[in-house]
Amino acid sequence: MEQWLKNDERLDYLLAEDLRIIQSPSVFSFSLDAVLLARFVQIPKSRGHIIDLCSGNGVIPLFLSARTKAKITGVELQPRLHDMATRSIAYNDLSHQIEMQLGDVKETPQTLGIEKYDVVTCNPPYFLAHELSEKNMSEHYAIARHEIHLTLDEAVEAASRLLKQGGKAAFVHRPGRLLDIVTAMRANRLEPKRIQFVYPKHGKEANTLLIEAIKDGKPDLKILPPLYVYKDDNEYTAEVRALLYGEGK
Repeated sequence: MEQWLKNDERLDYLLAEDLRIIQSPSVFSFSLDAVLLARFVQIPKSRGHIIDLCSGNGVIPLFLSARTKAKITGVELQPRLHDMATRSIAYNDLSHQIEMQLGDVKETPQTLGIEKYDVVTCNPPYFLAHELSEKNMSEHYAIARHEIHLTLDEAVEAASRLLKQGGKAAFVHRPGRLLDIVTAMRANRLEPKRIQFVYPKHGKEANTLLIEAIKDGKPDLKILPPLYVYKDDNEYTAEVRALLYGEGK
């Protein structure tokens, strides 16, 4: 196992998918948001080509590989995260299906192909650059969480350019940016078709937004049933346990 890990890295389980992923406490690790997006997006079972933007350590491509045989490409700006993702893919013997690209999302359509992909997923930085307040935050965390190198508008534009007509773009974000993301999508030929709000528990405000759009789709928005993460006793709900651990499948 040692040959797969560097420095302070560890090998964590993706239990529901029976996969392993390389993570490190010094760089941004994946969160429940990645799990939610990977399960929310509608993807082809066997054919097509999926591209994941802002891939980090490759968690969404790994999750998606358990749902489809389609080719998956991940794009990540930070060399260390890209390297961790590449090693995780190799560890799970998925190099035949998943490929990682090191690069800037804004340049991806030009380098990887315009209107070439069937599905685009993206878990972008949530916070505006000026909201960066934690002075001791590592550069890895800052880039992953704040719009330092990539704004929401730029992420949506890249997704649209990558997608074939009729292709799907799925994002996870904060509910407070709902109008921003819908506006950006419609400005880039992406018509929102499915939205789901995720709540910490009953009686609380939603803290996560899942949204899927179709390129050049017709207006017809569906609001899915709410998803609750915790029960009143602070244990995961059955729905979330199924997503994380595969229970009840």
